[in-house]
Amino acid sequence: MVGYTENKQNHQRRLRRIEGQVRGLERMVEDDKYCIDILTQVSATSSALQSFAISLLEEHLAHCVAEATLKGGPEAEAKVKEASEAIARLVRS
Repeated sequence: MVGYTENKQNHQRRLRRIEGQVRGLERMVEDDKYCIDILTQVSATSSALQSFAISLLEEHLAHCVAEATLKGGPEAEAKVKEASEAIARLVRS
């Protein structure tokens, strides 16, 4: 079982909303909307994706990483390293 299983439906809803935002961006470009209005929507979409990523990361830490650290050993070290790398990617993006 993965860490987000309990919130899977919520995550799917959030992703569908984000998908709708992206489709809205495409329509805005198609309809020749004002650049600043499009950029505002890009910012909102980026924030929504970032929020989703943080939520998923929190669940990963609370479930997958915590479980591995209880077991200890190489698996725990690998999970912590994996989480650290994921955090670094999110910070850079």
